[in-house]
Amino acid sequence: MADEVSVLVEGGKASAGPPLGPALGPLGVNVGQVVAKINEETQQFAGMRVPVIVRVDAATRAFTLQVGRPPVAALLLKEAKKEKGSGKPKGEVIGDVSLDAVKRIAEAKGEDLHGRSIEEKMNQVIGTCTSLGLTVGGADPRQLLQQRVAARGGR
Repeated sequence: MADEVSVLVEGGKASAGPPLGPALGPLGVNVGQVVAKINEETQQFAGMRVPVIVRVDAATRAFTLQVGRPPVAALLLKEAKKEKGSGKPKGEVIGDVSLDAVKRIAEAKGEDLHGRSIEEKMNQVIGTCTSLGLTVGGADPRQLLQQRVAARGGR
């Protein structure tokens, strides 16, 4: 039987302190090794919070990691080189991302997004741009979504 610990860590900056240390300590696993492995596997997401699940085999004390992907909003903000989204997304534009970036994010998130096609997944990412106050290729994301839906025959 395996014990499971789910945490949200900053990419490449996990530490033995809370929340990891206190959760892993009682499981008898080497917390330092777990932290080192998490930091190695989340380095590419530096500056973003990443979901991580640590599974510890109770009998052998061996552990496995399942590293999730950062939320779409975090990926978009990194792309736009912004710390946080707009406080007034309908009236204040804080930055712009390219349609290529939207496609890369949709592909990177893969099965985390709903939608059967890459186009539908891109529409979800564009929708997130709306709530963050980001334009897409200089265009208002709401108008872009309307154009994309109209181009697909209203679906």
